[in-house]
Order: sequence, then C-alpha cells, then structure tokens
Amino acid sequence: MRIIEHLQWRYATKTFDTTKKVSPEKLDIVKHAFNLTATSYGLQPIKLVIVANQELKEQLVSVAFNQKQLEQASHVLVLCIQTGIDKAFVSEYFHRVHSIRETPKDILQPFQDFLISDFEKKPQEGREAWAINQAYLALGNLLTVCALEGIDSCPMEGFKPAACDDLLNLEEQGLKSVLLLPIGYRAEDDMFSEFKKVRKPIAESIIEL
Repeated sequence: MRIIEHLQWRYATKTFDTTKKVSPEKLDIVKHAFNLTATSYGLQPIKLVIVANQELKEQLVSVAFNQKQLEQASHVLVLCIQTGIDKAFVSEYFHRVHSIRETPKDILQPFQDFLISDFEKKPQEGREAWAINQAYLALGNLLTVCALEGIDSCPMEGFKPAACDDLLNLEEQGLKSVLLLPIGYRAEDDMFSEFKKVRKPIAESIIEL
C-alpha cells in the first residue's frame, strides 16, 4: 500500500517553496524514469527539456497564462515530441536494437520495413498526434515517480506551445512542446496540499468482468 500513500500525497502543487531545490541525485532518477517510459513500438518519439535557468523559468510564465509555479519551481520539465518521424528515425531505433541485443538484421528487417511503410502513409499531423500520445504516457510515469521520490509537481496543458517553442529554440532542434511539468517542493502555505482528494468511488471507475 506504500505506493497508494504516495499517490494520495501527490497533488497539483499551486505554490512551490523557492528556497528548496531538487537534488542532482533526485533529478537523475527523474531523467532515467523518463527514458524508461513505455512508448509505442519502443520508438521514443519524445524528448525532455529540463529548464533550471531562473530567467527562462520566469519567461515561461508569460507563455503559460501567468501560472506562477513555473518561476517558483526548482526545475521545469518540458515534454516534447520529435517532428522528424521518418525512415531515418525508425531505422535508428532498429540500429539500437541490433547493437544492444545483437538481434540479426535479417530478423529485424521485416518489422523495420513495416514500420517505415506505416509511418510513410501517415500525414505529418497523424505522426505528431501519435507522438503526443507518447508524451502523455511519459507524463503519467513522471507524476508517479515524482510522488514516490517525495517531489512535488504540477502538470500543465495550459500554455502556448508555439511561444514556448520560440523561447526555448525547440523548432531548430526538431521538437515541439506538448506539456509542462514544474517540479520542486510545496510551500508550507499552499492550502491546496491539505485538501482531500476528490475521486469517484472505485466501484464507479472500474469495471471487472
């Protein structure tokens, strides 16, 4: 039940303590958790940008409808998708499989060809929509891992992605921002930390067959 206690403790933090920082050791756990997130086909069409620079965090507030958590947080995690999901991108994944697992290329080739063909049939909007789904998988994983590590967080969809991309020069890196996740430690006067969770009864949210 320990994990349930941590998830009960977690909430969307409204005010962070600006004097407390996530340690390099804890941040390393967050990085590894992101990298180990399950993604469709294992292709990882997502990247994580970690913003620690205070000036940049303050500028992010203006592109996120004045949500002050961004400038208060220890770090702001920007979950991004890669825009260049093409033959080279897919082939790079299979090269990693061959290198790490030593799987013969002739065994990998049919699936590689299938995926390349499948993505080539999709319009760019379809590829990006697929990648966005993977970013949400990563967000859920990060929220849970942060809770287990005693790190507070506040997931954000409410921001202007294009403005964020410009601010962080993401387009030139072949990236588009999808989600923001400020992390740190709750302020003692954040009254939201004392609120009871509002959730449906288990019987209403789960169907057992």
